[in-house]
Amino acid sequence: MLMKYIGAIGLGLMSITAEAQVSIIPQPQEVKMGQGVFRMNDHTVIMSAREFRDVAVLFSGQTGIRMMKDKAVGMIRFTKLNKASLDTNAYILRVRPSGVELQASGVQGALYGMQSLLQLIRTQPDPKVLPVLEIRDSPRFAYRGMHLDVSRHFFPVPFIHKFIDLMALYKMNTFHWHLTDGAGWRLEIKKYPKLTQQAAWRTHAYCMDWWANGRKYLEAGNPNAYGGYYTQEEAKEIVQYAARRGITVIPEIEMPGHSEEVLAAYPHLSCSGLPYQSSEFCLGNDSTFTFLEDVLNEVIAIFPSKYIHIGGDEASRKAWKSCPKCQQRIRNEHLKNEDELQSYGIRRMEKYLTGKKRKLLGWDEILEGGLAPEATVMSWRGEKGGITAATEGHDVIMTPGGYCYFDAYQADPATEPPAIGGFLPLSKVYAYEPVPAELDTAKARHILGAQANIWTEYMPATYQVEYMAFPRMLALSEVLWSRKEQRNWDDFKTRLQKHYGILQRLNVNYYRPSYQLQIKTQIDQQRKTTRITFDSEQYQPQIRYTLDGSRPTAASALYTGPFEITGSAKVQAAIFKDTALQGRPAGLPVDYHKAIGKKVTYNEPWSSSYPAQKEATLVNGYRGSLTYGDGQWQGFLGKGLDVTIDLEQEETLTSLSIGFMQLTGPGVYMPPYVEVLLSADGQHFAPAQKVENDIPASHSRLAFKDFIFDLKGQKARYVRVKAPTQKGFLFTDEIIVY
Repeated sequence: MLMKYIGAIGLGLMSITAEAQVSIIPQPQEVKMGQGVFRMNDHTVIMSAREFRDVAVLFSGQTGIRMMKDKAVGMIRFTKLNKASLDTNAYILRVRPSGVELQASGVQGALYGMQSLLQLIRTQPDPKVLPVLEIRDSPRFAYRGMHLDVSRHFFPVPFIHKFIDLMALYKMNTFHWHLTDGAGWRLEIKKYPKLTQQAAWRTHAYCMDWWANGRKYLEAGNPNAYGGYYTQEEAKEIVQYAARRGITVIPEIEMPGHSEEVLAAYPHLSCSGLPYQSSEFCLGNDSTFTFLEDVLNEVIAIFPSKYIHIGGDEASRKAWKSCPKCQQRIRNEHLKNEDELQSYGIRRMEKYLTGKKRKLLGWDEILEGGLAPEATVMSWRGEKGGITAATEGHDVIMTPGGYCYFDAYQADPATEPPAIGGFLPLSKVYAYEPVPAELDTAKARHILGAQANIWTEYMPATYQVEYMAFPRMLALSEVLWSRKEQRNWDDFKTRLQKHYGILQRLNVNYYRPSYQLQIKTQIDQQRKTTRITFDSEQYQPQIRYTLDGSRPTAASALYTGPFEITGSAKVQAAIFKDTALQGRPAGLPVDYHKAIGKKVTYNEPWSSSYPAQKEATLVNGYRGSLTYGDGQWQGFLGKGLDVTIDLEQEETLTSLSIGFMQLTGPGVYMPPYVEVLLSADGQHFAPAQKVENDIPASHSRLAFKDFIFDLKGQKARYVRVKAPTQKGFLFTDEIIVY
């Protein structure tokens, strides 16, 4: 009998007359539609080749369709395709009126085909009626990963199972398990019992409270202790559970930094010999390498993955600089500095792993001081590290923060639960291209794929992890599986509508599509016009808008496609359902102002980390979005912003405005004030107006402020704008001059 899931979905829906739906994610390489349907019933059975029996059993468990050894009418067959030319990850799925046949040359291909068939069933108007079709499919990238941080918050085994099941459904094939970090050690190591008796437990449940209150650890059994760990048997079971679903589990054991929990339990491994002094292992101490090798021996026995991830990121050199043992190591090994000392440690661990027939994987900081010969790099600080590693002949997994960090906000932070910062909507994940344009064809072969990272500082519960991961994981799955030329945002959104129902049935607390509109502008400097486009995560929304700043109503102009504005306008737009407003209106001043395209002289440099569009940034007509990493917000350190705009001729000026943001978590603050000065010759400037900031540094949530100046018809050719830093970074996007 068909499982309750299928029957329940079909209740009250048309079956024979329903329009066929093919809403598979990720998009298969080739789908050919045929005529007719295959109707499943209580007599439908599964038959499988011996090689794919485990896959067929999984499918039977998902659907409730019985396994049979003999042929029968209305059959779903898993068959072996003996073609040497067919990739073992590829599959062919045929639905005919007489039955379904899934062909593959390897188990991985059979698993992927099974998931496509499962999605096909679950996305039909009546899951008992499948359209006749043929699908031929295989992945673009070999590495399609999801990372989960269980150090900041420990998540129980049943949730890890659920997470792996969802990865498998969308053909992700690598689970990067971040098992150790300063917030807690999460894996039983029998030779070092203090790692789970002490380093796995801390004083505060919420990670950020622990961070702000001394960052201390407690013994297991203390009534105030928070934490947990996986026994070796539990970890082995998770590895096997994932393997049956075609997923490799890669463990991450942090070194040499992010290890304060280890050093609290075993302080002799630190430079000072004392707990709570630093986060880095002492690399001049041979006991450090004995400890790490002992730990990796037990890790290797649990995890059969080719890769072992050793972290390698964000290690401070401070303790090494003053440590006699580390300095002696530098002299003995003829190293130049502490960067090369870190490289020495990484190379030594790589040599050890190579001797165990494994490969070292690390974050892009392992490039510093020279990369270990066989190491593979995860490029997280943008794409630069990945480009460098690939150019040097190393394999790379792309995971840049701007596209792959699923701890970033998905919508306006004012409407979202607390997160670490940044803005990564579903559309931006879908727009990601893992192969940098800078790489030629030969070097591009070193890009193995990409991975999304879920850091859980702000995710103390499983339902919050789900909220941040889904449906963004679905977008990334298509980026990594489907051919680049196949990807189409509108088509993806159409198919995604069916998958919200799947996620609901699987009890996934996914992020619901926002009613917030994105207003996109495209400046034509020749014609002095602005092209306006509205976009939304809602499917086929009814959008109404105004151009005079008034609040849209059900009687306002209906958006039917992009349109142009000459000069300036105050665009307001909102989504309506019938006559009811959905969500909040979105507004954007559109200004083809006097400064667009004019020369800007930087009296103080921008930050090399956030150049945005360089000299064009502040006068290109584009406002920044909700994140300073969007390429429109330009960053400043030191003395802050000090620029001069040459308007090319003397102009009568009525107003100026400039926008800033504040997000104190990563150290972004408003300026204490902004000052405008005017000049006729570019040499002698007279103060025009100074506007003080009114947003306190204690305001921790994301905030924006436009500093507005009334220039009262003064005449000038040169406009100078000064905004000193308060502390940390200063970010601004556009200077608007009228």
